[in-house]
Parts: sequence; structure tokens; C-alpha cells
Amino acid sequence: MRVGQGFDVHPFSDDPTRRLVLGGVAVPSARGLAGHSDADVVAHALADALLGGAGLEDLGAQFPDTDPATAGADSLVLLRAVLGLVRQAGLVPLNADLTVVAEQPPLAPHLPAMRAALGAVVGAPVSVKAKRGEGMGALGRAEGIACLAVALLAPLEGA
Repeated sequence: MRVGQGFDVHPFSDDPTRRLVLGGVAVPSARGLAGHSDADVVAHALADALLGGAGLEDLGAQFPDTDPATAGADSLVLLRAVLGLVRQAGLVPLNADLTVVAEQPPLAPHLPAMRAALGAVVGAPVSVKAKRGEGMGALGRAEGIACLAVALLAPLEGA
């Protein structure tokens, strides 16, 4: 068995046309997150947890923000590519647990859709929880959103 942890954080964008995408779900919000891809901190943290568990380089090394091919990319597409790398390393995810830290917008109504979207890509149970920064620090001041992730991986059968 292998365990990986992941973390990602993005500030809110000043671009009023930017959508907020978390866990592959478009969340209604006046502000989206700034980033090279769709800035989905939830999918990014999960990808890093999977890569870490497989002993591979992180998401930024796999898909650099200097690559125009990934500009505006759907992070679930990147997550699928990460799963291919994990399988090439002889591993398969068994489950993942994620905690999103966001002061705004309220995420509870969107958590089931995030769990379903991520679980469908990963092919294993994915738990997604939401917490607030309680007014402390940049996250508590609603300057951005962060996510922490843990993933459990096992050897592929026959690997």
C-alpha cells in the first residue's frame, strides 16, 4: 500500500469572466480562481496526492504552467492523465479524502456532485469535505481557496 498527500491553493481572480470550478463542478460564484488551467484546487490537490503516492513528480512538473497546451485546461482531463501515470507506475487508487478550505461561497450543496465527479474519474471512493478559515489568514479573508488531499494506492493486480 502507498499513501500520498496533496495540497493546492489559488487566489481569486480579478477576471469577472472566470468560472469557479471545484472538484470538476462549476460552483455559482461572483469570482473564479486565478490559474493557468481552470484552477480547480480540489482536482489539483487530488492529482498531487495520487502522484505523491506513486512516487512521481507533482502536477506542476507533469503539466507546467508554461505549457500553452494546458492553458485553461479542464482539470478533470489532467486528473485522468495523472491516473494513467499512476497505473503505469503499477498502482491503482483505493480511496481519497479531501478537505476544501473556503470562506465563500458556501460549498455544502455542491459536495455530493464533487464526490461523484471525482469518484467517476478516479474509479474509487472520494470523500470531499468543506471547512472555513474562520476569518483567519488569507483563506479566512476569502482571498482564495485551498484543498488538502490524501490518497491510498495499492499495487495493480499482476504488477
